[in-house]
Amino acid sequence: MAGKDLLGKSQAELDALFRSSPAGDVPSGEAVGTVIVSPGTELAEIAAKVAHAMVWQGKVFDPDRGELRNKVTAFGIEAISAKVYNGPSWFDDKESIVLDYSETSLVAHWIRDEIRQIGPHSYLGIVYWSKARLLNFALDFPA
Repeated sequence: MAGKDLLGKSQAELDALFRSSPAGDVPSGEAVGTVIVSPGTELAEIAAKVAHAMVWQGKVFDPDRGELRNKVTAFGIEAISAKVYNGPSWFDDKESIVLDYSETSLVAHWIRDEIRQIGPHSYLGIVYWSKARLLNFALDFPA
């Protein structure tokens, strides 16, 4: 299931999908990101397009180093790094892949993402600001 397919789902459906999905393996390489704001509404697709064009385009994972970098700005600059490891989710305490910015980023040190694999090349994520849930996102890796 591609990130754009998740935009029409409700928050309850996204929560159920995340809850029922395995952590999966830490991904490798470059993923296209989709921000999911106001899921299931007309705003979701517009917000995803604007965010992708101007703010955040995805992530680049290096599982051997346990790290990632975000692709940010309209130019896709690789910046804002995070540590990547398996750990319990703040959402449901089940295993997830944690993207931890607390020790690697001055601008995002209060951010923590969690992802779970929802398809062969797709992950669904949750973004937390401190421990407050902020929004969802999707990552799609090339087949």
